[in-house]
Amino acid sequence: MYNRMHIIAASLAIIPAFASAQEVQTVKIGFSSPLTGPQASAGKDNQGGLQMAVERLNTQGLVIGGKKIKFEIVAEDDQADPKSGVGVAQKLVDQGVKAIVGPYNSGVTIPASRVYNDAGIVTATVASNPKITQQGFATLYRVAASDSQLGGKMALYAAKELKIKTVSVIDDRTAYGQGLAEEFIKIAQANGIKIVSKDFTNDKATDFTAILTSIKGKKPQAVFIGGYAPQGGPIKRQMKQLGIDALLMGGDGICSPEMGRLGGDAIGESVYCTQGGTILEKAKEGKAFADDYQKKFGRPAEVYAVSFYDGMMVIAQAMKAANSVEPKVYGPALAKIKYKGVAGQYEFDDKHDLKQSPVTIFRFKDGVPVALTSY
Repeated sequence: MYNRMHIIAASLAIIPAFASAQEVQTVKIGFSSPLTGPQASAGKDNQGGLQMAVERLNTQGLVIGGKKIKFEIVAEDDQADPKSGVGVAQKLVDQGVKAIVGPYNSGVTIPASRVYNDAGIVTATVASNPKITQQGFATLYRVAASDSQLGGKMALYAAKELKIKTVSVIDDRTAYGQGLAEEFIKIAQANGIKIVSKDFTNDKATDFTAILTSIKGKKPQAVFIGGYAPQGGPIKRQMKQLGIDALLMGGDGICSPEMGRLGGDAIGESVYCTQGGTILEKAKEGKAFADDYQKKFGRPAEVYAVSFYDGMMVIAQAMKAANSVEPKVYGPALAKIKYKGVAGQYEFDDKHDLKQSPVTIFRFKDGVPVALTSY
């Protein structure tokens, strides 16, 4: 009798612990990117990458802090606009998110990151302007290459491999475009390239006839754009219409099929761009990711889907390591993380930039960027 009662009591004693382990905690993950406007294609690409990561994590039955974790995305459209981005940041903070994956644009990230940092929320951004991590925010991490890597490597490739001697530069005056152009110019000039003109536009413009007519008279071998595909596509199309026989080069902002959709048959093998990370197709995980993305969304992964995917995975890894979903607890674990993602190795320096961020050079073929080499 004693033994039987003892067994029942022991069984009852473990029920609360078991129940606790099965208790589900919903953990909100904030997402900030442009989902409307000219850059909506990039924003939806980003959202797809994050969605794939969350769905995968939710099938793993993660138990953190004694509770089964279910991640839930709270997506907001920041319209690629700094003011909207700050409003989105406050909205996500008020909704109690435990992490932010995004923003996409440097111009949005710089002011919004202060809101997130003041609230103590970990932010994993792909935005590339060097000033972002120079702010010294404890909760802010860059999970992709910076402008110094993206613009600098394009300049090196232009000088060393393409033997370019003269370049005209156009930048869209966004924090991203300006930062990228500045880094390109700095490394280009250090490697013997002459910058024959500098022109400015904005990220809403679609007619570049006046700028390009001026550039035509300078006869550059290449035009470098610090900006995004909604400007890059029309610029190349209008270069063709004006008979400007020059290469078009840029960073990750133009490194997407959106260029082909907007530039038509002008987007050919005379367009080059850079993107952070190694060549996806060469890595087993990269090819699997690309195939899964295509299958799920019926479109190819573009520039940053993989970084938003990896960014979420890195955050989840830090939460597991710290056994907590609270940013003040898992944030320090993120600073020390060593994680092999789809796009590369994630390990942060003291500024929370990636210690290693290889850059891949792409050349367009039939309207889409095709990887040439990691540089």
